Amino acid sequence: MPHPPITGPGAPGAVRAPRRAPSPPTRPGLQVDPSGRGTFAVAAPRAERIELCVRRDLGGGRFREERTTLRHVDGGLHWDEVEAMVPGTLYGLRAHGPWDPERGAWFNPAKLLVDPRARAVSHASPLASGMFPHEVDAMLDPISPLRRSEDDDADVAVWSVVAGAPEPMAAGGAGSSAAPPRTPWPDTVVCELHVKGFTQLHPDVPPELRGTFAGLGHPSVTSYLSGLGVTAVELLPIHAAMDEPHLTRRGLTNYWGYSTLSYFAPNPAYASAAARHEGPLAVLEEVRGMIRALHAGGLEVILDVVFNHTAEGGPGGPSLSLRGLDASEHYWMDGGAFVDVTGTGATLDPRSPAVVDLVLESLRHWVLDMGVDGFRFDLAATLGRDSGGFRPDHALLRAITLDPVLRDVKLIAEPWDVGGGGWQTGAFPAPFTEWNDAFRDDLRSFWLTDRAAREREGEVGGSGVRDLASRLAGSRDVMAARDPEDLPAGRSLRAPWASVNYVTAHDGFTLQDLVSFDERHNEANGEAGRDGTADNRSWNHGHEGAPPADDPGAAALEARRERTARALLSSLLLAAGTPMLTAGDEFGRTQRGNNNAYCQDNEISWVDWSLAAQRPGRIEAVRALLAIRACFPQLRSARYLRPLDPSGPGSGQAGWYDEHGEGMDHEPWQDPGRHVLQMLLPGGTGTTDGIDGAEGTDGTDGADHLLVILSADEVDLEVTLPREPWLDGAVRVLFDSASEDPAALLAAGEDGRVREGRTHVRAASVLVLAIAGDGHPDERLS
Repeated sequence: MPHPPITGPGAPGAVRAPRRAPSPPTRPGLQVDPSGRGTFAVAAPRAERIELCVRRDLGGGRFREERTTLRHVDGGLHWDEVEAMVPGTLYGLRAHGPWDPERGAWFNPAKLLVDPRARAVSHASPLASGMFPHEVDAMLDPISPLRRSEDDDADVAVWSVVAGAPEPMAAGGAGSSAAPPRTPWPDTVVCELHVKGFTQLHPDVPPELRGTFAGLGHPSVTSYLSGLGVTAVELLPIHAAMDEPHLTRRGLTNYWGYSTLSYFAPNPAYASAAARHEGPLAVLEEVRGMIRALHAGGLEVILDVVFNHTAEGGPGGPSLSLRGLDASEHYWMDGGAFVDVTGTGATLDPRSPAVVDLVLESLRHWVLDMGVDGFRFDLAATLGRDSGGFRPDHALLRAITLDPVLRDVKLIAEPWDVGGGGWQTGAFPAPFTEWNDAFRDDLRSFWLTDRAAREREGEVGGSGVRDLASRLAGSRDVMAARDPEDLPAGRSLRAPWASVNYVTAHDGFTLQDLVSFDERHNEANGEAGRDGTADNRSWNHGHEGAPPADDPGAAALEARRERTARALLSSLLLAAGTPMLTAGDEFGRTQRGNNNAYCQDNEISWVDWSLAAQRPGRIEAVRALLAIRACFPQLRSARYLRPLDPSGPGSGQAGWYDEHGEGMDHEPWQDPGRHVLQMLLPGGTGTTDGIDGAEGTDGTDGADHLLVILSADEVDLEVTLPREPWLDGAVRVLFDSASEDPAALLAAGEDGRVREGRTHVRAASVLVLAIAGDGHPDERLS
């Protein structure tokens, strides 16, 4: 147990008696020189008194806590001069003030609080009953009426750690051994993954590094991702986190990590045992080492950040940091009650200057000190809310986009939350990109639910090809819908890459489960299967889940599922916009039908690398598709595609045709019974790098035209190519999603497959043809 606190002016704590009147700091945080001397400040305008508590280790698991009151209050900042706050020092905060939860006052000095700007924390901790500001029962439920808990939690609390000033990582600075890749948006291919889950079962990662930051930076991982064609990893949250009470009651954890404890400190749970043993500063350096290794492998690092709520949750949650310091300063309150547009019981207040400053400083820290290349903002609609709802010109969004550090990194919004008016896809200001749920839904409808309805019910209709074409062309109808009306014709404030295209993500079915299950199977979550969305737009192809091993139709069933999965991947990777893969989809990762595996830190969620040997064709399909995407600039247009001009075809144009090679007018676009679409992308100007060092074409003379044929029909078809006079060049098959060996197809081609302007297209497949602009097929992909 800790010794009694030592207090008073003569205590050997961190605060030093000033020799002259100190200058008040202008912002919260610890500002010290290498000797640990400087100032500390924290925002808590409603607190009566803040104590800075330093932990002195006495050995044998015992420690002494030195408490000293911060003597100055200026502009809502409690602050003082400090000394001996050297790297590795453990410290925390205690806030004194009224106890009146009904009015938003949760002050309880018995609870040690994490400094909101701490760069490191002592350890990853389970949620304990002592962390609640109010009395709770054995199940961590509040005891009514709410009474302030008098149990001191110093022996179970997470402590802040002084980290010191790291060498800059950004822009290939002194702390970086490899310059950031800085991949342009049009060339970006994102892979969303979980630091632990991606390598926990990886056979080529040393056992002691599996599931860790260091494991993700292992050469076997970086070479695999870059070899696949990925240019950026989007990491599920790596901030220090804490589990929610309802998960602790059920013996589960928040595996995804959307329950932030600190916006500056990394999660020690993802560090190697050696780094954790060495201490918090070693954990910090392991994260920086991971980022350096990913950069060296040509991969950018994008962090998923959760600025809409914290691990403190709603009114029944613990006091870990912001709630205990000053709940009304940091959380959105209505008469003392927490406003909830996040589904977690509370919402960080984006109108608060303290919250805006906290968000901006956190983002700058991860860019400048840690070296990351961008951020994906969870429930980003919350960040743009004021009392009237969502505003694209919200102060916080404007501050991010105008910040001289942040405006040059990748910014991705999850453009919705669960509050009123929460769906805001297409509404975020440039340079934000956005997860495009319309892309996800329309591709699933075309390849899954429409086909399922036709097979089960004999329906001849469906969604048709209109929405599919809009998604393939960059989703201008969604992403540019709020452009000013007085822009010049054809101009937009957005670009196709502003649409982050995806078919699956961490939230929902994996690709394998998408083609294997009609219903969610979330029983392991302990919520009676009620959690997770019921709108999956999936199709089990006639059997729910894996068929019995002795089922004579099992092989045919799995072959159909595999063909559909490759068709979905083809549509994703050939569409205008920024493609995002979900890790493991390229070889059939399954969550056994769980579409909300946020609390499954086990084999349900971890990537099973043994599956890679079972579906090598799907991996090779992804590699082939990304190779095609990298070689042909018309697949990476920086402008929205214009209608094709047969008299002057060129870059930035697209032609649309039916299975008879006829152009699409109004009637076929509106026909729900159409299941076949041809997309023609003519070659154009602009140099592009080839594959394996081959030079790219400069375009107008000899650039390949690309023809992508998508058929959701259940039978093979003979399709007539468009009858344009400039399409007389030699034709080469680059990719066929129905092929079991797409790599061999990409290398050899099938020049004889097109005869007399017609080609064979197999059921439920995507076919990619290259038509040589100079009469000879381009060999860059050989």
